Amino acid sequence: MNFFSQFFQKFTPQQSANQIWIPLRLSLSWIMLWAFLDKTFGLGFSTSADTSWLSGVSPTTGYLQFAPDGPLAAIFNSLAGNVVIDWLFMLGLLGVGVALLLGMGMRVASVAGSLLMFLIWLSALPLENNPFMDQHIVYILILIGLYNEPAAHTRLSLAEWWQNTRLVKNHPWLT
Repeated sequence: MNFFSQFFQKFTPQQSANQIWIPLRLSLSWIMLWAFLDKTFGLGFSTSADTSWLSGVSPTTGYLQFAPDGPLAAIFNSLAGNVVIDWLFMLGLLGVGVALLLGMGMRVASVAGSLLMFLIWLSALPLENNPFMDQHIVYILILIGLYNEPAAHTRLSLAEWWQNTRLVKNHPWLT
């Protein structure tokens, strides 16, 4: 018996299904946080230091000005460099990333993250390599699953503490 067979035999099918949400939540968190950090500080991966947000360069201009070329390109091009769009985008990446990392505000993060991913997907139409599916749709599907899966909220997170705060008890939509 190989390692994977032995490992997966330890879980019932339901436990296995619940367990997958934790690495999905943490992975998606890192994707969002990394995009925020790289665009903010210019860590040299997608963004160089001289084109970072801290250097005064809009984190959305490069993409919104040059990437969209489909039927909605004019709309997205017109948003390039708009300071409100920059702040909404960056706060969205940071907020969704932190919420997913900590397991707090998962429902709000799932909705906000899905909206962010949908807008990025919409801006990329028509897709270069596939007529419909790309990573943004996959991220939306993961976020929908996280919204609906309580096990993803409570394991390796601060969710139990968060859910017992007076704020969340008074406003349950913040769970």
